[in-house]
Amino acid sequence: MPESPSPAVPRLVFVYGTLRRGESNDITRLAPAPCFVAPGRARGVLYDLGPYPGARFGGDDWVVGEVFAIEAALEQRLDEIEEILPEPTGEYDKRLVTVNLDGGATLPCLVYELSTTAAQGRARIPGGDWAMRASQPR
Repeated sequence: MPESPSPAVPRLVFVYGTLRRGESNDITRLAPAPCFVAPGRARGVLYDLGPYPGARFGGDDWVVGEVFAIEAALEQRLDEIEEILPEPTGEYDKRLVTVNLDGGATLPCLVYELSTTAAQGRARIPGGDWAMRASQPR
């Protein structure tokens, strides 16, 4: 797990599911308020877990999401939402991945990655975009 930064240093997080704007855990409704950076995508596979998705990063496919700058206090809140804290459930791990921004730039971003075990037997979300799931056949 990456080290937490000091409270004054913003960190970048890539969100791909219910933390995206307009979704049930919309990150912009959390405090301290994050700063939207850009839409982005990262190499990986998005899995359907029912009410929320999980991503495994790497490979040739893409996961679509959004990049935000966050403070350490918000990172701790995200750790609670993703059940990394106070006691890890083992469903998600936190790590850094390279995210491609619209326009071509790349940035290292914090992600919450679905564990290999939790991904087993789960259906992939075609196109890797949680926001588009309603228009896709199930």
